[in-house]
Amino acid sequence: MLSYNYDLWLVILAVAILAVAWLPSLLKDYPLSYPILFVVAGWLLYKLPLPLPDPSPMLHPELTTRLTELCVIVALTGTGLKIDRRFSWRGWRLPIRLVWLTMVVTIIVFAWIAADWAGWPLASAILLAGGLAPTDPVLAGDIQVGDPNEGKEDSVRFALTAEAGLNDGMAFPFVFLAIAIAKAGSLSSAMITEWALYDIGLRVGVGVLGGWLSGRLLSYLIFGLPQRISIKTTAYGFVALAVTLISYGLTELVHGYGFLAVFVAAITIRSHERTHEYHTYMHAFSDQIERLLIAVLLLLFGGTIAEGLLDSLTWRDALLGAGLVLIIRPLGGWLTLGNTGATGLKRWIIASFGIRGIGSLFYIAFALQQVSFDQPERIWALTGWTILLSVFLHGILSTPAMNRLDRRNAGPVVVTDPAE
Repeated sequence: MLSYNYDLWLVILAVAILAVAWLPSLLKDYPLSYPILFVVAGWLLYKLPLPLPDPSPMLHPELTTRLTELCVIVALTGTGLKIDRRFSWRGWRLPIRLVWLTMVVTIIVFAWIAADWAGWPLASAILLAGGLAPTDPVLAGDIQVGDPNEGKEDSVRFALTAEAGLNDGMAFPFVFLAIAIAKAGSLSSAMITEWALYDIGLRVGVGVLGGWLSGRLLSYLIFGLPQRISIKTTAYGFVALAVTLISYGLTELVHGYGFLAVFVAAITIRSHERTHEYHTYMHAFSDQIERLLIAVLLLLFGGTIAEGLLDSLTWRDALLGAGLVLIIRPLGGWLTLGNTGATGLKRWIIASFGIRGIGSLFYIAFALQQVSFDQPERIWALTGWTILLSVFLHGILSTPAMNRLDRRNAGPVVVTDPAE
């Protein structure tokens, strides 16, 4: 039976690889994203009488954490490498506002409604808010900027791409706050003080510094060493993987936020030799690995739905998840994006397309491994439902919305000066 399972999974994986290679191009002009098809395919596979392993994240918490973690950090490298715009406080005001204001407002409102109306314990409410509020760097490809130096970097695509890269700076602190409350059993002023100083101040600072130092060091190794020991073109992809693992691993070792470090490292490397072909090769390699991991995870996610992940979903939780996707994030985004230059259709798209996905699965899996939360089945049900709703809703609407934006702009805006 084990051999048969293995051989069967080889075939499934091979078909998934072919699909993930072809589907994005085939579906680019249609209101349908390939993640939707993979989730449906996973659901169908697990409804067939096939000897497949149980994909429940509750049965495989370590595997769930590590697979989603790897997928996110690889996606963050690719996300950072494809942003053409140089970092500046003025040029990045939109994504910074989205992370440090929009997302915080979303977390607070969602946690309050979850605890007060849906009956969630405070620790679980904050965990769900922190895990579901950040947008996803993995499943948001349809609304992100194009490949390095491709030119598809209008303000909307840039804001959503950079937001997905910076999310960890505010998402993980709330996840750690939920873990601390679950361990202590209550919330205290001393806990809030320690959380603000350590989980926000110190860990965010270490994440940014670790990413910048890693990026500077790797930039020197890539671009600054003598030509005689330069890296061959065929090895560029391996360097992208090294950037991911080094920046993440070193920052996590010193208790910083590794997700943030990976994105900052990629941005730092991108700022050197901006038009070098190196960035294109590194991004392409990261993108290929990311799509492979996406295929596996979405098939398994569809399988968890088929195997009853949503069985513990209550009607209140279903409304809560729908409220996050349809009301809390869009309305919160609209209200908090004032005085940023984003108006009309642009403002609504930025506010509304906060896609939930693989990152949320990681945050929840990580927290549930650290401490015991009440009703973990219910936590997973609400998480799965919100991601499922986001994948389908945003997957259907993203192409028409971006096409309408492009028509209004008479095509994507090309950033001629990366410092803008």
